[in-house]
Amino acid sequence: MVDVFNWQIKRDMKYPYAAAAPEKQFAAVFDINKCIGCQTCSITCKTTWTTGRGQEYMFWNNVESKPYGGYPLYWDFKLLEKLGGGQWKDGAYTGKTIFEKAAEENKTVEGFLPALEDWSYPNMGEDEIAGGSVKQGMHIETLPHPLWFFYLPRICNHCSNPACLANCPRQAVYKRKEDGIVLIDQSRCQGYRQCVSACPYKKPMYNATTFRSEKCVACYPKVEQGLQTQCMEHCIGKIRIQGWLSAPDKAREDNPIDYLVHIKKLALPLYPQFGTQPNVYYIPPIHVPPPYMRQMFGPGVDAAVKTYRENVPTDPILKGLLVLFGSAAEIMTRFEVKNDIAYGYNQKGDTVAQTPIVEPHVIREHYDKKLDVYRLDVT
Repeated sequence: MVDVFNWQIKRDMKYPYAAAAPEKQFAAVFDINKCIGCQTCSITCKTTWTTGRGQEYMFWNNVESKPYGGYPLYWDFKLLEKLGGGQWKDGAYTGKTIFEKAAEENKTVEGFLPALEDWSYPNMGEDEIAGGSVKQGMHIETLPHPLWFFYLPRICNHCSNPACLANCPRQAVYKRKEDGIVLIDQSRCQGYRQCVSACPYKKPMYNATTFRSEKCVACYPKVEQGLQTQCMEHCIGKIRIQGWLSAPDKAREDNPIDYLVHIKKLALPLYPQFGTQPNVYYIPPIHVPPPYMRQMFGPGVDAAVKTYRENVPTDPILKGLLVLFGSAAEIMTRFEVKNDIAYGYNQKGDTVAQTPIVEPHVIREHYDKKLDVYRLDVT
């Protein structure tokens, strides 16, 4: 084990390998407030990547209803119990990561191998509410609601400190230097499932037909062409944006991902206390009790929710970036907002998205004198 700095937990931590940053890091931001749980992302991923034998149960992209949903069952609860939930002080994580917890027992990674049945219920807890009684939930005028649930879309996080890579005895798991995407070399994998037990997010999955483990590949053939992944491009709710994440000290204000993660700190990692430094970030839901959100996204939740509720309506830059979500098939590496129009640019500098911050609208008279008709739809 060596010491590597994890900026998400604001301290050095133990990891089996020395830090080796890729040339650029694949990353994405999901706005949970806009997710409608339609599962379009899950289906477009499945029809593209997991239609073969042995992949029937695989959802490299899935959408869970929190707090009761999970695929596989209780993937997060079981690990949180082992870590004791996690403790934070002044923004830094003071508990043990999955690597540091494992070191106590002379292991590489703290984890668990889900039972076969745990993979059988991808929609467990769907739309199931938590909180107070139905009576309490009526005529709500304040946030957070006493009754709540939210959708959590998930893909592989393509972590900077991948647990799957750390635990693979065959060194079949690798992180690409050119884009930070984490893949499994099928020619080296022997199906030991050490990656499955190690990944805290349970995104590597075992194929009992090929006797190999498989996982989300971040649609790398598309990424290599400057295109967004299938789940990003086909998201109906336009909750996703994909790009490249810089180190905190090299963040650019015109980089969409940097702006949301480093500049505004609006997008947060999922369970940063695990220590893997995931590269998929979430804008947390504003209607959920803060204690639950803090455990899931860390201590920055309160500030992120405040920013989303108070700054988005008044900040044209932030509002402009949010309307660019889902507006282009190509990866946007730069953006700007001018004259109430948001522009997204690709790596070559070409404009790939142009979206008004406020959609133009016209209100017509309810009664049309010329045609002598009444209109039901006047906008």
